[in-house]
Amino acid sequence: MKKFALKTGAILGLSMMFAAQTVFASPTLQEGSHGHDVLLLQKKLQAVGYTISSVDGIYGAETERAVAEFQRDNKIRITGIVNNATWRALQKAKKVKWGSDVHKPLPTKNSSTLKSKGPLAPNNTPILARSKVNALLKTARSYIGVPYQFGGATPKAFDCSGYLQYVFAKNGINIPRTADEQYKLGLRTKSSQQLVPGDLVFFTTYEAGASHCGIYLGEDKFIHASSSRGVRVDTLKDDYWAPRYLGGKHIVK
Repeated sequence: MKKFALKTGAILGLSMMFAAQTVFASPTLQEGSHGHDVLLLQKKLQAVGYTISSVDGIYGAETERAVAEFQRDNKIRITGIVNNATWRALQKAKKVKWGSDVHKPLPTKNSSTLKSKGPLAPNNTPILARSKVNALLKTARSYIGVPYQFGGATPKAFDCSGYLQYVFAKNGINIPRTADEQYKLGLRTKSSQQLVPGDLVFFTTYEAGASHCGIYLGEDKFIHASSSRGVRVDTLKDDYWAPRYLGGKHIVK
């Protein structure tokens, strides 16, 4: 295959090259893949508006996340793996226009990020005093409507775990930044019936394990930063969330 010369900002040329690549071959790419095809993938994702800081031809966690976001936005089964359907959709993709439905990525350094003082909350034990539950839920509800942004951790935009970290920090509790680390908090529950308002709920979405999280409100309802509609209240019995429910963690003491 002839080597193609890529010029900075030449998105048209990049798209033509990407189209040619997908016509003749649609390689399956996933975490651990590397080489020219991965580099081409990363450049295309960047060109249409998905955040990839390292365009290095190595299919790491950041590339997998960008692919999962692209699949979500294009109603492709979210796997984080580039299959034929994902290649075809990328071939036709155009640059994302920032607006009411798609929000521009936040800067890496954001002065409005709130971090609670004090040590990180311990794992495997309740961390939220019952007397503080109402205040925490009031804080959580005050951000309903704030848009979603991967990596968002301020009231300008939240992702699911950034939202939880911010709400707890506002109430003087320092919890980890990511959903999988937050899943280590509190005590395991056998069913949702054991949950009380203020506890945490977790879901398996774009990757195995705890990849989405929220705060339980009671009566099977939870509040979270959803990727489609931002901070909102949903029910554990929802057709989307019920089959993806991983479990709840009892953190109220």
